[in-house]
Amino acid sequence: MKIFLVDDAAIVLEKLATMISGIGGVEIAGQTMNAHDAIQSIIELKPDVVILDIRLNDGGNGMDVLKRIKEEDPPPIAIMLTNYPYPQYREKCQALGADYFFDKVADIEKIYDTVKQLLADKD
Repeated sequence: MKIFLVDDAAIVLEKLATMISGIGGVEIAGQTMNAHDAIQSIIELKPDVVILDIRLNDGGNGMDVLKRIKEEDPPPIAIMLTNYPYPQYREKCQALGADYFFDKVADIEKIYDTVKQLLADKD
């Protein structure tokens, strides 16, 4: 299963990559800190799963990325991971097609279990 990581913080990208690269059958297909690169790379690499932050470095945002990548066929599973876990963002992300929505502070460890479950469901 190929996973693409998108976050505005290098330390978060590193933590995510370390956390999920230890799962057998998972490959980190790529990572970026900005919306433009995220969209281009996701379209090109066609990962199965995208872990996506709402706020990004280039003035773009994860909701723009989410909206665009959900137009792909097939669309990747989108896991939103954010420091902005407010209900209005959750609702907007769900409306745009997010499959999961996690708080970076409280829920980051849930990413591991979620990826393992997605991998098991794929088999």
